[in-house]
Amino acid sequence: MLGASVFPAPQRDQAIQWVFLDRDGTLNAKPPDGEYIEHPEALELLPGAAEAVRAFNRAGVWTGVVTNQRGVALGRMSIEDLNAIHERLMHLLSAEGAFLDAIYVCWHQIGTCGCRKPDPGMLLKARSDHPGLDFARAAIVGDSPNDMQAGRRVGLTTVMISADVRDQTTAVGVDHVVADLAAAALVLTGDRDHPGGASAERGG
Repeated sequence: MLGASVFPAPQRDQAIQWVFLDRDGTLNAKPPDGEYIEHPEALELLPGAAEAVRAFNRAGVWTGVVTNQRGVALGRMSIEDLNAIHERLMHLLSAEGAFLDAIYVCWHQIGTCGCRKPDPGMLLKARSDHPGLDFARAAIVGDSPNDMQAGRRVGLTTVMISADVRDQTTAVGVDHVVADLAAAALVLTGDRDHPGGASAERGG
C-alpha cells in the first residue's frame, strides 16, 4: 500500500537536488479552515515566496508542488477551475523570474486514495515520472504535519513552516522548523545571498 511505504532516511550531508512544496500556507496565502481557493483571482503569493522559488531555480534544484485540493471532490470547484488557479500561480511566479517544474494534485475525498497527504502517493508519482529522482537528496516544505508525514514515509528531508520556529510541538520528527519559505530556501540551498527568515534545526 502507498501509505505503508517506508524508505531509508536520507544522508544529511548530501546536497538537496529536489524539493517538493506544499501550496496553501507555503507558497500562497492559506484560506480559512474549511474554505478553499476556488477561483484564480483568490490566489495570492505569500511575501518572499517567489524569491524563494527563484533561489531554488538558481541553485538548480528541481522544484515541484504537492497539494491536497479536496474542494474538487466536494464540488466546490471543477478541475478546470483548479487548472486555472495553477495557471495563475505559474504566472505570478514567472512575473518575478521564478518557475515550478511540476504540480501534483490530489483532489480525492479523504480515505479514497493513496495520494492524499499524509500518504506519499504524489511523491511516488513524481519519482515514477522522473526516474532520476533520489529521495535521499530530496526535501519537502510545508505548514502541516500531513506534509511532514508524507515526506518521512519516503525518506525526504522535512522542513516545517511554523509561526513559532521554537515551538517544540511542531518539531517532532522534523529536520528543520522555519518561519517561511524564504528561510526554507536558505536552509536547503545554503544560499547566503538569499534573505531568509529565522530557522531552527531539529533532530530527525
